[in-house]
Amino acid sequence: MSDPAFSVVIPVYNEAACLDELVSRTLAACRGTKETFELILVDDGSRDASAEMISRAADRDPEVVGVLLNRNYGQHAAVFAGFGQSRGRMVITLDADLQNPPEEIPKLLQEMNKGYDVVGTVRRNRQDSLFRKMASALVNKAVRQATGVLMHDYGCMLRAYRRPIVDAMLQCREHSTFIPILANSFARTTTEIEVGHAERSKGESKYSLFKLISLQYDLLTSMSTFPLRLLSLLGTIIAACGVGFGVFLMIMRLAYGAAWAAEGVFTLFAALFVLIGALYLALGLLGEYIGRIYHDVRSRPRYFIQEIRGRDREVKSAENAESP
Repeated sequence: MSDPAFSVVIPVYNEAACLDELVSRTLAACRGTKETFELILVDDGSRDASAEMISRAADRDPEVVGVLLNRNYGQHAAVFAGFGQSRGRMVITLDADLQNPPEEIPKLLQEMNKGYDVVGTVRRNRQDSLFRKMASALVNKAVRQATGVLMHDYGCMLRAYRRPIVDAMLQCREHSTFIPILANSFARTTTEIEVGHAERSKGESKYSLFKLISLQYDLLTSMSTFPLRLLSLLGTIIAACGVGFGVFLMIMRLAYGAAWAAEGVFTLFAALFVLIGALYLALGLLGEYIGRIYHDVRSRPRYFIQEIRGRDREVKSAENAESP
């Protein structure tokens, strides 16, 4: 069978409450394009009925492929599992929570048809908490500074990639990857468009405060060694301030005697705390990079697929077509 015009990859984790609506709306949006497509639903080790619902959808709808992972590996690993099974000349990623409406898919395809390698999106009237908006703005600014690629919303999963970009990403073996940044490192031309954003009507967000912080560490350490350079600069500044402060203390001691500033005890404690804090910060970031090296050296697979639903139907139809 010929490859479809585009694939839609959706990672799913405990989204049984909205999964039926997600599938029906996504299929309707894709069928409205009049292009051939496939919808790949990747169950990332859900503990609710998501895996069973994905299996039923794959058995019912010919365009749906279900990829069931044996446990939870994380959103980006699940997307890579979907990339590995996709065959479309273009691949679109989408969250399962319906905050990014599937009806925006045709807009991404129209932009991709202009020849871009990657099409990103900016959420219009974003329906998230103030904390998440502020954290996202800070991270987006840091990413733009580190990568030099001017995109405004790296956190939005609704994005489109051309097949060579997806194939290039699949060849990368590092585990701590942030897909939008990785894709931009291979893309020659990129752009972004505005898309709608809705409140989560069913289910709850899978990103706790701890997971958001962990994601920011992955993002920061996977895209460049800039934090290590920043630490070197910070250490130089602290050392220079320490020398200057020492000279100031010596001058004041000579001018006002040893009794000045409580014999200098509190000043020394303050300087000591600053240096210890900087040291622990440096060790923490260094540990993050060493941890990444440790995981990559072990070369374990990003994910393990337990079952694929929907592909066998296509294989059987192809065999029947070839038989006399």
